[in-house]
Amino acid sequence: MLQGPYGSLERDRLLLRLPLTSFSVLTVLLPLVGLIACLFIALMFHFEDATYTHCGVTNFLPSISAAISRVPERYIWRCCIGLHSAPRFLLSAAYFSFYRGRFASSRLELLMSGLTLVCSLAENSGLLLLTYVSSTETYNVHKNGFIVFIVSSLLHMLSTCFLWHRINRHSMQTEEVTSYRWKRRLFLVNISCCLAAAYFFRRHNKYCETGVYTLFALCEYLMVFSNMAFHMTAFWDFGTKELIVATPSEDKRY
Repeated sequence: MLQGPYGSLERDRLLLRLPLTSFSVLTVLLPLVGLIACLFIALMFHFEDATYTHCGVTNFLPSISAAISRVPERYIWRCCIGLHSAPRFLLSAAYFSFYRGRFASSRLELLMSGLTLVCSLAENSGLLLLTYVSSTETYNVHKNGFIVFIVSSLLHMLSTCFLWHRINRHSMQTEEVTSYRWKRRLFLVNISCCLAAAYFFRRHNKYCETGVYTLFALCEYLMVFSNMAFHMTAFWDFGTKELIVATPSEDKRY
């Protein structure tokens, strides 16, 4: 149950009560910690394998796909993504409910809210697919999951920025203004890193130059970290809303 500062739970037995701001931050911290751990282990213990390229040129950083495809990195990453996926789906629904409340009488914004929800669900599903099918197992499936993740992520950021631009036009609350400004900045950083990563990846495959794949990997890291930071802006979005888990009282059971 998503609960604001209103409502009553006197007749229900409370099991969990957590501010939605803290819940959203903890959700993002799971993949962040998992990714940092995987990169550290890959660089320290699997450097040669993780940085290998098909044309044999010198490379200093593993791609994310390479960093999460070996043991134990694979299991660390899958555990973190698996634990974070259900809260991410819940937050997608929470945002949709939030937008519906804000734009109840505006058809365009309601349509954009629906698009944002679909993109958010697709982004999380693509992330699950590329996580549980590694590049060393079935490359084409992993690649398609990565494409779904990237495309839906960019569309989700774009539609979210549009909706928050509309909110910002009619709101002077400091937290909402801050949230919108950071969302806009992080979207620009993310799409810039995405374009740079695509350029370096194509150049590496075409010319096999030393260090180019390292630049691709660096841009990929920045792209993923900026994506996580974008989702972290939920800290400013939900105010006093809470996540509440409770069991019904005896007179509500049948």
